[in-house]
Amino acid sequence: MSTSRRQFIGGIGAIAAASSLPRPAIAQAKPRLVVVGGGPGGATVAKYVARDSQGAISVTLVEPLKQFVTCFHSNLYLGDFRPYDSITHSYDGLKKYGVNLVHEAAAAINREAKTVRLASGVTLPYDRLVVAPGIDIKFDSVPGYSEAASEIMPHAWKPGPQTQLLKKQLDALSDGDLIVMIAPPNPYRCPPGPYERVSMMAHVLKAKGHTKSKIVILDPKPNFSKQGLFVEGWEKHYPGMVEWQDPKMHGGIKGVDPKTMTVRTDLAEYKAKLVNVIPAQMAGKIARDAGLTNDSGFCPINAENMKSSSDANIYVLGDASIAGDMPKSAFSANSQAKVAALMIRGELTGAKTFPARYTNTCWSLIETDDTVKVGGRYEPKDGKIAAVETFISKTGEPADLRKQTQVENMGWYAGIISDIFA
Repeated sequence: MSTSRRQFIGGIGAIAAASSLPRPAIAQAKPRLVVVGGGPGGATVAKYVARDSQGAISVTLVEPLKQFVTCFHSNLYLGDFRPYDSITHSYDGLKKYGVNLVHEAAAAINREAKTVRLASGVTLPYDRLVVAPGIDIKFDSVPGYSEAASEIMPHAWKPGPQTQLLKKQLDALSDGDLIVMIAPPNPYRCPPGPYERVSMMAHVLKAKGHTKSKIVILDPKPNFSKQGLFVEGWEKHYPGMVEWQDPKMHGGIKGVDPKTMTVRTDLAEYKAKLVNVIPAQMAGKIARDAGLTNDSGFCPINAENMKSSSDANIYVLGDASIAGDMPKSAFSANSQAKVAALMIRGELTGAKTFPARYTNTCWSLIETDDTVKVGGRYEPKDGKIAAVETFISKTGEPADLRKQTQVENMGWYAGIISDIFA
């Protein structure tokens, strides 16, 4: 007999014997799970706990947006490989599992009282809390940059209006215009993301016949994810269009000026028509204010279950967490959420749990039907989430393999969206 069935039958027996029990035993409420943040981590854990507990746990998802725009595959929107509507999704599918949707911002967490205060002032009590707020941007990590400047020099590292602004600016370029990207330092959301974005920008320029245009990447890092694969792809598909500079070459990024659309380094000053600034990042404000972060700005977790290192009643998922060898990706957040959901059900209902196992794959589109991937399996080891098996595409792969990798990429997107929201 399954655990949930035993619980159900046991519940009937408790009701039948209610007249012989003290009143407090009758009135005991369901355990309460509150989830802050409706991305791949938060929405997945809310769905899985509500669905698999079959109503035994009260699940509330706190997310101010009524539609979620995915950062993953936003580069494909930028490159004209998919429309904006296709990366925009509703939360309504979660209702059928019994998830209570609260479309409001979470203002504060009181860890002692075990409550979440909403922007309206309403307070939500919890027995377990999942914090999955994603990232915030460290605007001042690039001299001269600010939130106001991002309306001229978009970062587009949070999905939605910023993504649309970057697309609008890209589509307005003329042949010979210069694009400058300032790549982020580690750690940051989606390690291959900036370089796939460059590929998609180059694809759009090439498709328009903008052979005189150029993209300069100013990177604070000496190397980056899938570097050999991207460089091979750029040389093959966009010869002479993409220039990547490491810190030894540019000597340091000294500042940006949105008014003049200039970027200064020790090497040179660039006057560009489009400047994409992707600054350093940190965990979302609600996690920082709750004292869940360390000096890195991200949240330490227990590798066995995704619990916060500083609070046994709180789980931290996705980009806000320090997840060892796992990259900050949607696939990672979804995988972490399934581990956390299992552990939460075990704690709150006595359901069976299993040792944590995590997976991740990141696909990157370089040009039509030329897609590469990297990923691995991960397990708790020596206090962190450690890679136990990894894989990566190889340079020089045949065209039919790269085409099949893109088929995988599109299939994964459809699958994860269904897994999260349907």
